[in-house]
Amino acid sequence: MGNPVWLGRRPLRVRLTAWFVLLLGLGLLLFSGFLYVQLKLSLFTQLDATLKLTASYANNHLDQQQARPAFGRIQNLTRYLNQGNFAARLLTPTGSVWAGLGHYRSVPIWVPAAAGYKTLPADETVWRIYSQPIQSADHFGRGQRLGWLQIAQSLDPVRAAEAKFLQQVFFSLPLVLLVAGWGGWFLANQALRPIDRITRTAQAVGTRDFSQRIGYQGPADEVGRLATTFDQMLDRIQAAFERERRFTADVSHELRTPLAVIKGQIGVALAQHYDPCDYKHTLQGIEQGVDRLIRLTNDLLFLTRLDQGRIQRPMELLNFSQLLDAVVEQVQILTKFKRVHLIVEIAPDLRVSGNPDHLIRLFLNLLDNAVKYTPAGQVRVQAGRQGTEVCTVIQDTGLGISPEHLPHLFKRFYRVERARDRRTGGAGLGLALAYEITRLHNGRLSVHSELNRGTRFTVHLPTEA
Repeated sequence: MGNPVWLGRRPLRVRLTAWFVLLLGLGLLLFSGFLYVQLKLSLFTQLDATLKLTASYANNHLDQQQARPAFGRIQNLTRYLNQGNFAARLLTPTGSVWAGLGHYRSVPIWVPAAAGYKTLPADETVWRIYSQPIQSADHFGRGQRLGWLQIAQSLDPVRAAEAKFLQQVFFSLPLVLLVAGWGGWFLANQALRPIDRITRTAQAVGTRDFSQRIGYQGPADEVGRLATTFDQMLDRIQAAFERERRFTADVSHELRTPLAVIKGQIGVALAQHYDPCDYKHTLQGIEQGVDRLIRLTNDLLFLTRLDQGRIQRPMELLNFSQLLDAVVEQVQILTKFKRVHLIVEIAPDLRVSGNPDHLIRLFLNLLDNAVKYTPAGQVRVQAGRQGTEVCTVIQDTGLGISPEHLPHLFKRFYRVERARDRRTGGAGLGLALAYEITRLHNGRLSVHSELNRGTRFTVHLPTEA
């Protein structure tokens, strides 16, 4: 249903109130019309019943012993008729009046064809007339129609009752609509108050301030769910904004250090005269810085593609046992330069669905961290089937991680303080990459660690896509 032209540009609360009042007024008019019709029918039904009962009473008082019928016991009948403001008369079959009581002279002449009711207007009023035939009795029980007995009553009381009813409706309907309009305005304000708060909150949210919230405390209706959803949306936006701001600061910090080192090495090489061996050493340092920038750029590009959904989920069925053995062989080279013993316990013929390049990257990051932060001790790699999953555990006896760092360990650019040494600590993207790759394969990655007692990473991968 469209809005009328005069409501089209009004505020929502005005339109809601107007529609409420209009529909209520229409409903009250229809109901009042129904009551008016029922009242009129009821009054006419009662009047007809009274006329018929009065005619029966008057018929019992007729004196038919004379040549023509006449009213007998006039005093009793007149008293009865006056109490009800009735008029009574006796008519010949041709319409002449034999006799009458009350205001019968004001009643219009009506010669009926059969017994029944008739409403006839007069000069000053309208009469309701009931006609009943007068029969003469014979020896065989069959009578001859002698004339008509008519009982009439003015419809002024009925019209007065109808007028009073319409008058009450006419004066009470505007008052009811006025009260209803005030109530509708109040209810519309109550219902739209959270929406006003949503609007003010949205206007107060700036590019640097996402702390504004509605804080709806009412019932969980449609408006309440809207307000709660809006607060949840602001929470997500604020979290995303904080991640982006932190991500930008971390990337700037990570890029600034190797670039500053490279620029410093180039500046020193240009300012001084070195022999070829010194230049070679400087170029090797620059190459290491460039390699670090390339790794950082590749990691950032991979995470960005993951966030944008541009990396499709892998569906290739792999021999996981062989893949993990190959990764362990690559890491064994690192253990030769440290006092770290690598223990491998991989069940044969394990199968998973995934991308081999991504899975190699996942376990290289985990094993590299295990070896890197274990000055002396052992690193254990275990893999086996658990139901419909392949469970891989990488456990070391290294430095361990404090409990307060564990909830943040898979966040991007997050590094434990002792791992911020540039000689061992990376950019803080390795575990974030491992976590995202595990999620890409519909798996789970968890960590358990105790300070100075070691760390255990557990990877669950489904055997089917």
